[in-house]
Amino acid sequence: MENSLNQNKVWGWGELALMYFPNISQKSATMQLLKWIRVSDELVGQLEKSGWHPGKKYLTPRQKDYIVGHLGEP
Repeated sequence: MENSLNQNKVWGWGELALMYFPNISQKSATMQLLKWIRVSDELVGQLEKSGWHPGKKYLTPRQKDYIVGHLGEP
């Protein structure tokens, strides 16, 4: 993974979304990332078990790892 993704920190939803979609607005990037996540029931399940829900603005390092593990590196 890229060095910045290895940081053990709380991630802003928009911050991670912009890594996947750097050429669009943050709002559009966050909506697109959510669409990608919703495609995988397994990923949604993992995120929900770890305390995530749609509308949450921050991700724990583990939640970020789930997303990157399913979607690949941005």
